[in-house]
Amino acid sequence: MSFQIMGTGKAHPQFSLTNDQLSTIVDTNDEWISSRSGIKSRFIATTETGLELAAAAASHALDNAGMAAADLDLIICATLQGDNVTPSLACMVQQEIGAHCPAFDLNAACTGFVYALDAAAAYLDSGRAEKVLVVACEIMSKQLDWSHRSTCVLFGDGAGAVVLQKGDGLLASVLTAQGDKDLALLVPGFNNNNPFSQWPSRPTTLSMDGRKVFKFAVGAMAKDVKKVLAQAGLTPAQVKMVIPHQANIRIIQSAAKLLGFSEEQTAVGIDHYGNTSSASIPLVLDDLWRQGKIQRGDIIVLSAFGGGFTTGACVIKL
Repeated sequence: MSFQIMGTGKAHPQFSLTNDQLSTIVDTNDEWISSRSGIKSRFIATTETGLELAAAAASHALDNAGMAAADLDLIICATLQGDNVTPSLACMVQQEIGAHCPAFDLNAACTGFVYALDAAAAYLDSGRAEKVLVVACEIMSKQLDWSHRSTCVLFGDGAGAVVLQKGDGLLASVLTAQGDKDLALLVPGFNNNNPFSQWPSRPTTLSMDGRKVFKFAVGAMAKDVKKVLAQAGLTPAQVKMVIPHQANIRIIQSAAKLLGFSEEQTAVGIDHYGNTSSASIPLVLDDLWRQGKIQRGDIIVLSAFGGGFTTGACVIKL
């Protein structure tokens, strides 16, 4: 199939917020948070913008790939919300890094990075692009109700990126969407300033039905990963590393057990990143790549799930 990962990169805010620090502003403690989620700390933007994080991750990925921004044919940014409604974050990144190519944002919530890889593959397969930059960037801290301990403790900020070029590294891919009429995972839009509107205003902060999301996530991850492994003709034993969306350590462990992946095969970064939505997989991917825990020729599996509900998984040979 259609791409090879040529370089990876990441960026995150400077400020790391620990569970103990969180306990000074909301009724919680380190044991309560870490035992339920696996999170010990998360990076929170204080002065950084989404553009700064996305551009830094993109530049690191280009450097790692040995490419210049001018070489790019397309930029795709996966994000819930950039710094502006318009221009898109992708267009701002294009200008910031000095690229001269089409650019657009894609919103598939926490599955955004996997969706963006699939979109990039289509451009590469069609011959419309030879080199594509995929960036996932989230400032989740601006979406939260910081008085609500069941959600504000879970999320963090960051960006991850990959540079892709034509190749045969994508062995299998699956995407799904299942309309969530109950809105178990919701971030409402902006308050309506229309003086003629009869719709009531509502808080623009994230809300989540944790039990429903947990049940959906474990089942979806197991189903998607089994499907892409079958498509690729592989078994879990042939996979070097599975990199799941970093939402909750219990989800990760439950799904890995169902799929037959060992602890050593299952990548975990939630302890120090928290849930960074679409950025969680590329953040961990870059860590693994630069630490030498994955290398050329290895088989990796990416799996994500998020609001929508959306899900996605793929098998990649590095």
